[in-house]
Amino acid sequence: MILLSLKFSQSEDAAGWRTRPLRPIGPAAPAPRGPNLVGMRIFVIDAFTDRPFAGNPAGVCLLDAPADPAWMQRVAAEMRHSETAFVRPLDDDPGADLELRWFTPEVEVALCGHATLAAAHALYEAGAVPSAGPIRFRTLHSGVLTVGPGEGGLLEMDFPAVPPAQAPAPAGLADALGVQPGWTGRNAQDDLLVEVSGEDVVRKLTPDITALSAVDARTVIVTAQAAPDAGYDFVSRVFAPSVGIDEDPVTGSAHCALAPYWTSKLDRATLTGFQASSRGGHVRTELRGDRVLLSGKATTVLDGTLKATA
Repeated sequence: MILLSLKFSQSEDAAGWRTRPLRPIGPAAPAPRGPNLVGMRIFVIDAFTDRPFAGNPAGVCLLDAPADPAWMQRVAAEMRHSETAFVRPLDDDPGADLELRWFTPEVEVALCGHATLAAAHALYEAGAVPSAGPIRFRTLHSGVLTVGPGEGGLLEMDFPAVPPAQAPAPAGLADALGVQPGWTGRNAQDDLLVEVSGEDVVRKLTPDITALSAVDARTVIVTAQAAPDAGYDFVSRVFAPSVGIDEDPVTGSAHCALAPYWTSKLDRATLTGFQASSRGGHVRTELRGDRVLLSGKATTVLDGTLKATA
């Protein structure tokens, strides 16, 4: 059984919502320490937004010792967010500062942008890392990911670009989406990128999630060029029923495919994408060779203590 002792934390916005300082990283109170890491801090942080209850919520658990992956999976299932990030310090890795792993409610994933942004936000806000310096995360499958302060109060993430290559539309895709795909492509992450005829088509999609779960892809990214004067360059929605997520609110890793695709089409290295889920969020992208800088803001919604038994 996993219980959360949660305390509302407030982030500052135009309505006067205020942020209380977070406690130092590590146990929030004396607690029995065993393999379940009782007493660790856990958060809900909204990523790719500057206001609460928008963007993409992620769980973030700050550990100070290794944890069993099966235990982390159970915590992620209890949190029920699209991803929960687990962070712990590394003492013996000159190339990285912390280990970072991400779990959906059902599986561990190789890359997650919004939970990386959320983890960095938690570390900076907690004072666990220097506020002016970058954070180097060691990951199992995506190498070292660096996050640091960017312009305009954004956090900037250095991720690998994973451009899609043109590929035939899989069987059943059009019926599952309810629209006729235009260009389709697939990348090394097994993401299927689908361009449709316009922003309005993306926004009005009502896919058959059961049928979409049978489509051969890790995620299905539906995208279009933004409407004129939209204030952003392209729009997208992301569906991942194969990993237990019907629709992801704002997906950093999807922009590792969207950035090179739209940079090539629009002939500009720096772009802004809007993910048009019900919560919505903006992701600034900058393509640099085989890397892409993803930038956004985040805000803390919940700050609690993890109390768990095996």
